[in-house]
Amino acid sequence: MTTALLAMSHSPLLDYVDPPADVKAAVDESFAVARKFANDFDPDLVVTFGPDHYNGFFYELMPPYCIGYEALSIGDYGSQAGALNVPTEEAKGLAEYVLSQGIDTAVSLRMEVDHGAVQPLEILFGDIAAKPVVPVFINSVAPPFVPINRVRRLGQAVGEYFAQSDKKVLFIASGGLSHDPPVPRIATATPEQRAFLLGGGRHLTPEARDERQQRVITAGKAFAKGEADIMDLAPEWDKELMEILASGDLSPLDAWTTEWMTEVAGNSSHEVRTWIAAYSAMGACGAYTVNYSFYKPIPEYIAGFGVTTVIHA
Repeated sequence: MTTALLAMSHSPLLDYVDPPADVKAAVDESFAVARKFANDFDPDLVVTFGPDHYNGFFYELMPPYCIGYEALSIGDYGSQAGALNVPTEEAKGLAEYVLSQGIDTAVSLRMEVDHGAVQPLEILFGDIAAKPVVPVFINSVAPPFVPINRVRRLGQAVGEYFAQSDKKVLFIASGGLSHDPPVPRIATATPEQRAFLLGGGRHLTPEARDERQQRVITAGKAFAKGEADIMDLAPEWDKELMEILASGDLSPLDAWTTEWMTEVAGNSSHEVRTWIAAYSAMGACGAYTVNYSFYKPIPEYIAGFGVTTVIHA
């Protein structure tokens, strides 16, 4: 068994807005480091922990987690569309082990994923089907959310399963950090938005998808100018999270309540659950060390933007 971890923020706005040149260069450099790390490790299998943004999962049925036996990328924000290379028997074995440990995951025989799951695969490997990948969805957008200790336990179970494997496994966490993009919320939704959140947003027409995406692009540009009605980024919160994850003791995160996270770091800060699960998986395979860490708050991307690579100590 050999495992490694790559945790990274994603943003649908990477190719649609222009942060300052030095910021863009720093992000590109972090991607170059991550790409070299992933390709030098050359995994036999990738396990992605990713969210969804009301593209594959909706309130008609919203599981806290789901393991995909097959997966299809919808291709939003210019991301690559098409099938992921999912080894179904491996995904089944993982799901069965996770369930045997008392973690109530759902499974999907046809998971639909968006940029939140595939952007790292494109950045790292150039093609979403370049490596065998088992996608693990973690609900990070649609309240109610499970407590953080349950997210840690999910990650631990995933790590325990692969600790028994003879494969080289790369865990990828995709999401966060602090951010509050203009995503409709069920508690304040208009009737039209409620219909969307219940499943009406599935399989949008090209025109409807373009309209939806343009709203986010416009919000990113306005936020960079200080003109958007969304929460500020929370760099200190981001850095505290990254420090706790790097420490190897994730238990302090159990005190982070849903309400507090939302209040301090934004409605979509819950995407850090993907980082927490992936770091927990890595920890279940042995002591680890963060050998590369990048962070910048980037308003143009509406995100506290982080990249870390992690190896065993």
